Amino acid sequence: MKYAYYPGCSLEATAKEYNQSAKIVARHLGIELWEIPDWSCCGATAAHNNDHLLSLALPARNLALAEAEGLDVAVPCAACFNRLRAAEEAVRESEDMRATISEIIGRDYRATNRTRALLDIMVNEVGLERIKEQVVKPLTGLKLAAYYGCLLVRPPKITAFDDPEDPMTMDRLVEVLGGEAVPWSYKTECCGGSLATARTDIGARMIYQILRHARDAGAEGIVTACPLCFLNLDMRQGQAAAAAGDRFNLPVFYFTELMGIALGYAPKDLGLTTHFVNPLPFLEARDILRHPATRRETA
Repeated sequence: MKYAYYPGCSLEATAKEYNQSAKIVARHLGIELWEIPDWSCCGATAAHNNDHLLSLALPARNLALAEAEGLDVAVPCAACFNRLRAAEEAVRESEDMRATISEIIGRDYRATNRTRALLDIMVNEVGLERIKEQVVKPLTGLKLAAYYGCLLVRPPKITAFDDPEDPMTMDRLVEVLGGEAVPWSYKTECCGGSLATARTDIGARMIYQILRHARDAGAEGIVTACPLCFLNLDMRQGQAAAAAGDRFNLPVFYFTELMGIALGYAPKDLGLTTHFVNPLPFLEARDILRHPATRRETA
């Protein structure tokens, strides 16, 4: 199983642990990730607010590089996935747009390949049963809120792999890893994105509501597939809580980190030691890290 791999800018910087854990888990499950050479920024959430054509051309360039290799594209980041899918659909639906985009990027792009969220690939291509067979350290006792955010499953015409209001892909993954996915109503609410920097007052309130609703639902941790959601909920957790006169100690995980733990890899190799809210006591208190022996990443 081979995919072109588009890590995106965040996985080269603030979300390095997502990149680390994604590659380890993919290799373990027999997925070959061919990183697109000379990939460039997809424009994320900024480009489409400024120039619609630019917001399609930026991701289309990366898709064209993968298309030339005959490969579908695996994308870990929810924002990148959303933008690459938007470009793919725009080109597929309009011959005029295809010609315009191809001219702008200086290469032919016909949208013959598909953009896939890495979460979608893990659950619906690798399959839950195969993942379950590989679990050596089940996440027994972990009550987790699966947080999808606003870009991974919406708009449904673009994302097209889960329910836009009550997605369950990540919930089912948590369950086969041995954890408990708590039902809650904020799984697709926006975390505020970059408002946490531009308007800290608004961003802090939005982050707080997600954390509070996760806790009130009985969650002891949060799992996500979005680098910006992760950054807001992890790094800004103390700030958001303090602004509301509250306190949290909710560890936040990328789904690939939890997969790596359940498959037996060391927390350090997966990047868990870089989190702002230390997740290790949370895991150690439930004896998840003790037995059996831990695999160590050597590649």
